[in-house]
Amino acid sequence: MNAEQVVNAFMAAFDRKDLDGALALVTDDCYYDNVPLGDMRGREKMREFLAPIVAGNEPVKFEVLRQAAGDKVVMNERIDRFVMNGKPVALPVSGVFEVVDGKISFWRDYFDKGMFMKALKGE
Repeated sequence: MNAEQVVNAFMAAFDRKDLDGALALVTDDCYYDNVPLGDMRGREKMREFLAPIVAGNEPVKFEVLRQAAGDKVVMNERIDRFVMNGKPVALPVSGVFEVVDGKISFWRDYFDKGMFMKALKGE
């Protein structure tokens, strides 16, 4: 798969709530920066952070609005839709991914923390 196909498969796994499938597409030492909440390194740290998003019965959807891809880098603008703490969240996100040898080695998402916190409060 090329870089764009890897990222698309990664997001599709989230849409299926298949965290194992998504994380199979990242390197063991993947750097994940969830701006403004913090960064981490490694598949298992990512699993701990992302598990609550896919844990419930509610749907998860990464709705890509625009995407650009090169040989190793994929950038997208999307709406991440999920339920957290019983509250529906529709969060505008811009993401940057780097793919090396068929796996994501770098993932950074940018979003408005204030907007996220309001969604968690049901505002």
